Amino acid sequence: MTPQHHPVPTAGADLTCERFADHTVVAISGELDVSTTPALRERLYVALRDPGMHVIIDLSGMTFCDASGLAMLVGARRRLEGGGTPLILARPRPHTARLLRVTGLSRVFTVRSPAAWARTGDSAPRSAAA
Repeated sequence: MTPQHHPVPTAGADLTCERFADHTVVAISGELDVSTTPALRERLYVALRDPGMHVIIDLSGMTFCDASGLAMLVGARRRLEGGGTPLILARPRPHTARLLRVTGLSRVFTVRSPAAWARTGDSAPRSAAA
């Protein structure tokens, strides 16, 4: 199946959605902060409609994240869990991975490190956890 690309530019941040047969990959890039989160939140929720069996949020392009960005990710997880769809945070940069650890969210989310997750032809995560 050919992925569908839905770029969503927002000043300071971008959100791209790719839908595959059984999952959705959302890539967030730029700064996820109080000024960009409101617009991205609405667009993320639209991207999460009919997500497939699981959702992967690729954080490799995210350069900054504050509490409002973390709240957006938690909100996305809650929405998906209500429908039984797992959410995986993939490829966080070191500062984002540390933020997830310090806040305890690394115990709430399934997080895949860059070494444990690589984009393949179908963008499926590898089985090894970070």
